[in-house]
Amino acid sequence: MKNVISKALITSAVSMAVFAGSVQAASITAVSWGGAYTKSQVEAYHKPWAAATGNTVVSEDYSGGLAEVKAQVLAGNVTWNLVDVELSDAVRGCDEGLFETIDASILPDGADGSSAADDFLPGTVTDCAIGNIVWSTIWAYDSSKTSGVETIADFYNLDKFPGKRGLRKGPKPNLEMALMADGVPADYVYIVLGTEAGVQRAFDKLDTIKDSVVWWTAGAQPAQLLADGEVVMTTAYNGRIFNAVAAEGKPFAINWDGQIWDLDLWVIPKGAPNMAETLDFIKYSTGTEALAAQASWISYGPVRKSSASLVSTYHNQPDLEMAPHMPTAPENFGNALQNDFAFWADNQDQLNERFDAWLAAN
Repeated sequence: MKNVISKALITSAVSMAVFAGSVQAASITAVSWGGAYTKSQVEAYHKPWAAATGNTVVSEDYSGGLAEVKAQVLAGNVTWNLVDVELSDAVRGCDEGLFETIDASILPDGADGSSAADDFLPGTVTDCAIGNIVWSTIWAYDSSKTSGVETIADFYNLDKFPGKRGLRKGPKPNLEMALMADGVPADYVYIVLGTEAGVQRAFDKLDTIKDSVVWWTAGAQPAQLLADGEVVMTTAYNGRIFNAVAAEGKPFAINWDGQIWDLDLWVIPKGAPNMAETLDFIKYSTGTEALAAQASWISYGPVRKSSASLVSTYHNQPDLEMAPHMPTAPENFGNALQNDFAFWADNQDQLNERFDAWLAAN
């Protein structure tokens, strides 16, 4: 009888432990941009963190902006734990009270022993957001069909390079690239764009190719437009074109002239559930090793200095070094412009309205 009781107690204890473990496990929803970018996050962040904690990461895609986050927060029904946003949206959403504040002291030191404050690149940690990548909007073409393109002005030269152009549907970063194509030096773009005459100049330049534009809204579309021959050239996120070349063998080429580089950051919608697990995921995914691991899947640069030496080759091609394909590689950075988050935080709504009106006009 004693042995029977002991076995029963042991079985009960094990069952309770398993039950307790299942209760403690949590599920968080991480929202990002889809395609090769989300794939890189799943492989470098989601899977390792889930394996280490027993928690689950549900991945959802969106097309950017604050509308969906704002709707959830205002309705008091927040189902997203983390959202990957551009810097201008991180700043604006924080100012509007849409995001939780994040105590930067939770961030781990770099793998080289440097403090998080010193390790993160300037501007990549804010009151409500923690950065993860440096990325850029570039323009690309099919090198098997097009040659001789040199500068951003060629993108707008329909006489020399006839055919359709792909552009992201919206004013950003089309206004900046239009001005550079019109001869404005990168250092002066936002000075010019800060005037009514400058904004008009950008729209006038866009007018010269408006009838030849195919508009895209999702990051995966530009590579598909090139592959299908629907456009001769297209703006795109640099990592998406890299993925099409490295993973799919497409004969695409990136031209870095006039690139607009930016940051993406994690934010937490106000009122999100499972805060402890969400913050733990942020700590993990913005650590030195995790950021370097993501850079082996897609050519977006990590925002920690200590990650740079750990970035090596493409995840399944040991002869493909990733460093030359990063937006910040010296040879890619000759005529580069950083997205001015303050400008867009202040002017996004009115320029969106103006863009929509311009698009609708004959």
